[in-house]
Amino acid sequence: MDKRTERKSNSSFLDPSKWINQNKYAVALRDSFPVSKGHTLVVPRRMVTSVFELDPNEIQACWNLLEAERERLIKEVGPDGFNIGVNIGEAAGQTVPHAHFHLIPRFYGDHPSPRGGVRAVIPGKADY
Repeated sequence: MDKRTERKSNSSFLDPSKWINQNKYAVALRDSFPVSKGHTLVVPRRMVTSVFELDPNEIQACWNLLEAERERLIKEVGPDGFNIGVNIGEAAGQTVPHAHFHLIPRFYGDHPSPRGGVRAVIPGKADY
């Protein structure tokens, strides 16, 4: 564990009233500013800034919640696909200094050209 980046302050992600699922090392909640219906965050309970600081148990716990929430979203909103995203550092768009995964349901027609998926975070780089 990298002690330089472990956060000691509170995280809005760790408010139990917002949680829709949890396990020993991670929690799931809906994104406060969703980009699609059902946009969900999976967050480690330990407050570190980067997913690269997570230990194997935390990574597995996060993945288990991503899978569980994917199944829930299939039943609840019936998406045609998913994006899983992680922002690490301000240059990559991270605005909350607590590591987290985005699980974003995708639907046919929600974007005129979804080709390239997460590659589109840099304009002009999605088409190849």
